Amino acid sequence: MMKIRQLFQKWMLQEDLNFLLTNRIPRITLTRFMGWWSQIRNPWVFKSSMAVWRLFSDLDLSEAKKKEFVSLHDCFTRELQPGARPVDPRVDVLCAPCDAIVGAYGDISQGQVFQAKGFPYTLQSLLGDSAMCDLWPNALEGGKFVTLRLTSSMYHRFHAPADAQLNHVTYISGDTWNVNPIALQRVAQLFCKNERAVLHMQLNDGEPFLIVPVAAVLVASMRLHAVDVLLNLRYRGPNEIACNAHYAKGQEIGWFEHGSTILMFVPRGYEWADGVTTGTRIRMGQALMNRCSQS
Repeated sequence: MMKIRQLFQKWMLQEDLNFLLTNRIPRITLTRFMGWWSQIRNPWVFKSSMAVWRLFSDLDLSEAKKKEFVSLHDCFTRELQPGARPVDPRVDVLCAPCDAIVGAYGDISQGQVFQAKGFPYTLQSLLGDSAMCDLWPNALEGGKFVTLRLTSSMYHRFHAPADAQLNHVTYISGDTWNVNPIALQRVAQLFCKNERAVLHMQLNDGEPFLIVPVAAVLVASMRLHAVDVLLNLRYRGPNEIACNAHYAKGQEIGWFEHGSTILMFVPRGYEWADGVTTGTRIRMGQALMNRCSQS
């Protein structure tokens, strides 16, 4: 079984084939189908789907709170055992909001950031034409951005990186391009094309920051505890959703139905925590950024 899985994974890592199979397909139709399929509560459907899933991933359920699942969706959105993700308690540290592989990261300069080397996009394009988002490019100028990619086998819930408040959600419907590194190096402004939610956040001291969950092929659904609707391709409600939700550091904000990407943007005054670099695997609760010391 291990050899078969390694063979499939090596086969899928061929860039042209991977891009073709995950992007040159009816992405939205397939994503809607997967949303329906993952909800089926049938032992045969679940077991056969899990067998295929394990072929393409290093799925590890040893930390899951539940040991039995009734559907793919039930497994994808699993909770973890208490204490599985210790949260860095230091008040000057922003911790990782999710389990992820660190992608592009760096400084926000002239309103521009990067999805991959040589592939820039602007904050304004990502945030859209919402009046709620117009002030963010200036507020975040000189700050930091980071791309956190969740693979299909990872824990798919995301959490508050510090004691914070969620003031508003801007939902932006869009496409469902794959967000893996192969696609990010080929499709310009990919994050600005995909479905996403802009979470307008604020630390206890009033400092603003953004968390932007971005959906992808097979994964165009996200749930926020503060919003009593499922945000997905079928959502037809208001794009601007007022919130007043308070979170303790490490408290769960929501989850992806399968997995995708979290983008995080903070204003100037932070530096990267030790060990944060492209390709690093990071777990929810680990130090991501430190507030710069005042000289």
